[in-house]
Amino acid sequence: MALAPTRLNLLNFNYMSERLSTSVFTKDNPFPAHISEAKLLNKSGSAKETRHFVVDLNGSDLTYRSGDSLGVYPSNRDEEVAELLACLGVRGDELVTVPKLISSITIRDALTSKLALAGPTLKFLNVLASKVTDSKEKAELEALLLESAKPHTLAYLEEREFVDLLLSFPSAKLTPQDLVDNMRKLMPRLYSIASSPLKTPTQIHLTVAVVRYTTNQRKRYGVCSTFLADRVILNDTAIPVFVTDSHFKLPEDRSKDVIMVGPGTGIAPFRAFTQELAAKPGPGRAWLFFGDQHSKTDFLYEEEWAHFLSSGILTRLDTAFSRDQEKKVYVQDKMRESSKELWNWLNKGAYFYVCGDAKKMAKDVDQALHEIIAKEGSLSPEEAILFVKQLKKDRRYQRDVY
Repeated sequence: MALAPTRLNLLNFNYMSERLSTSVFTKDNPFPAHISEAKLLNKSGSAKETRHFVVDLNGSDLTYRSGDSLGVYPSNRDEEVAELLACLGVRGDELVTVPKLISSITIRDALTSKLALAGPTLKFLNVLASKVTDSKEKAELEALLLESAKPHTLAYLEEREFVDLLLSFPSAKLTPQDLVDNMRKLMPRLYSIASSPLKTPTQIHLTVAVVRYTTNQRKRYGVCSTFLADRVILNDTAIPVFVTDSHFKLPEDRSKDVIMVGPGTGIAPFRAFTQELAAKPGPGRAWLFFGDQHSKTDFLYEEEWAHFLSSGILTRLDTAFSRDQEKKVYVQDKMRESSKELWNWLNKGAYFYVCGDAKKMAKDVDQALHEIIAKEGSLSPEEAILFVKQLKKDRRYQRDVY
């Protein structure tokens, strides 16, 4: 997503049908893991920043399966916390009460690791309106809170974080508790695991797109992705993590073919799947569709796919690099180009997997799948819909989208 902000999603070879051990570490009691390796996957000249992280699980008794997700609790940037404290006009050691915490903590600790600094709501605008003393600020807030202005106001809030509003309406004097009472809990981010426990049982690999962008003329930073990329010191910083079970699994029967569609960081679980297939080979074939912007700079894990192809673990690899030609080409276009063979695989019992962006990619892939089934299976659109529904019912069409 990963993700990421977020998503969760049957292999299950018999040897992995149940957890090998029960760890005391859970979502509510995460394990303080360390990052033992971090590297940039994109090559020089890429517009993207995709990083590969190795999370060390030694000492945790945590186990995982290919297709599972790793939950990571991030912390917010010190600079952003300091700016909020300055807006409030406080030192940072003032105590506040945070929901579900037994004891009070300092406002600095709350803003650093317990609360989300983004996502101000209409309720918070109302709080500001009740606190402002400047007439111009009050008029602006009242205009934003008009019922007729709601669509505009929601778009306005979408582009802003709490600090933007405190800077825009400085006459509103909030206490630390006023701010805390209007902030959401800082949630863990879930990342599809990019490794198989058969290859790295005490490590979990992640494929993370580092998010950096600008809104309201201010630089923004993906909370967890930049936490991992910028603020974690290898083999030193404690990263609170937990493993989440997923329905996203390879078929137990290794005679079954699998088709995997994973552009961008959606490739993560399919790296795990392919490692699993290499460790537990069978007669089933594997077909991977991967896409990104440029083949020279954005072909994630290119050498590994070449190895899996040459060794026969992967039967086929189709790539779609959208910016390598004038007309953009995506994974769904590559599916349509091979519609007859894709239908043959599906008609013979293949499993179909999709991982990645839910807003557009997964919808476009789903539409292409329906079209291919209708065309090559000589089915009506209604019959194609029923065919896909049966694929889902049989667990032969699985999605891990976010």
